[in-house]
Amino acid sequence: MTNTDIRPFRVDVPQSELDDLNRRLAATRWPDQLPGTEWTRGVPLGYLRELAEHWRTSYDWRVHEKQLNDLPQYVTEIDGATVHFVHVRSPEPGALPLVLTHGWPGSVVEFLDVLGPLTDPVAHGGDAADAFHVVIPSLPGFGFSGPTRDAGWDTRRIARALAELMARLGYERYGAQGGDFGALVSPDLGRVDGEHVVGVHVNAATVGFIPFGGVDEDTLTDVEKARWARQQKFQHEGNGYFQVQATRPQTIAYSLTDSPVGQLAWIVEKFKEWTHPATDLPEASVDRDRMLTNVMLYWLTGTAGSAARLYYENMHVGEWPYRTEVPTGVAAFAEDIPIRRYAEETNTITHWTDFDTGGHFAAMEAPGLLVGDVREFFRGLR
Repeated sequence: MTNTDIRPFRVDVPQSELDDLNRRLAATRWPDQLPGTEWTRGVPLGYLRELAEHWRTSYDWRVHEKQLNDLPQYVTEIDGATVHFVHVRSPEPGALPLVLTHGWPGSVVEFLDVLGPLTDPVAHGGDAADAFHVVIPSLPGFGFSGPTRDAGWDTRRIARALAELMARLGYERYGAQGGDFGALVSPDLGRVDGEHVVGVHVNAATVGFIPFGGVDEDTLTDVEKARWARQQKFQHEGNGYFQVQATRPQTIAYSLTDSPVGQLAWIVEKFKEWTHPATDLPEASVDRDRMLTNVMLYWLTGTAGSAARLYYENMHVGEWPYRTEVPTGVAAFAEDIPIRRYAEETNTITHWTDFDTGGHFAAMEAPGLLVGDVREFFRGLR
């Protein structure tokens, strides 16, 4: 019999694990680097050595552990998997439930700066009518939800699990928002639970929101041409991690699970390439210690391989998006690649905002803009 209990959860990392991390960082076996290559062939040696030393000597996990524990966290079992989630109810009685879904290489840490404004808009200079009860799950296989124990956890199955989670919480009407894989899971929630999902809002959207195959560039606007160019660049020189995780997640899991610097490099490269502007170091857009806390959720839980399996599942057993009539809003930030005319093929687009700033990790990079767009989209759907 499935245990449907929802149990309180508290992060409590043994000091022995932090000491082990420190030893591993100190004993790192570093590679060489060709002179003058900078970021062109991957994360530069000098940058990563300095960041790893900061991680070892200056970063204080206990500060960030407390920040997480200051939030109400829970776990429950759904479809054979542990689902960890943050659940913050708004002080406003008329608040709309909203499930926020991260992607890879993200975590619940992504949403720390939007949680307050979404749940308590009045305290943040907003309108009580825009309040949300917020649920932030760790995706099955990620962080405190991981690792998964069986195959088949693609985004559609995750959506079914999150629909069950919202039902267990007693939410009969709710919205969904997500970026990266969250921008696949959230529309899939509309597909599998459309009678309860009032609207879907996405950022960092790809599958279901971009063209596949060639396009007639003469028909594209300047903004669309820039997004198509970014998509093409990604396909030709930015998706090596994707191919590895979608084909051999078990192989890469050994090095990422054994080497904290390996895990750090694997993730920080994406923060560099996907934040805005991509020419700057990621710290220009995202707080350095917040980024390390995100890395810690992969390291401390040993879920590098389990998280990578989501790519394999979606490429091998994932179901292709089909048309959904659930109202859908898109926030397209400066480093994003969705193009509306292609998004409209499988989504009912009722709201679209193009931003000239912000990147892939919008909740961390431009929380005010993301919150504002989410509020605007859901105002007509409450």
